[in-house]
Amino acid sequence: MDVFEAVAEPSRRVLLDLLAEGDRAAGELVASLPGLTQPAVSRHLRILREAGLVEVRPDGQRRIYALRAAGLIAIDNWIARYRRHWPRHRDAPAWSD
Repeated sequence: MDVFEAVAEPSRRVLLDLLAEGDRAAGELVASLPGLTQPAVSRHLRILREAGLVEVRPDGQRRIYALRAAGLIAIDNWIARYRRHWPRHRDAPAWSD
């Protein structure tokens, strides 16, 4: 699965948002998504890991997940083509019809 498919799923984007704030234990990530079971969160984390967006390291009995900034390069490269269309000023309207 490529990074675009990986980030297309809303729960995976929530996980990425949480990891953007800092490394987190798997149990903490599971607790942050109360609508999902532990196996479902584990599957999402595996997909993010396989897409190169997160990495995991053992810490005793815990597994600590961290964002892999290098994994976001493909998304950044794609977005870069559109940045010139973004407003030059923060107070300018985001999009015009």
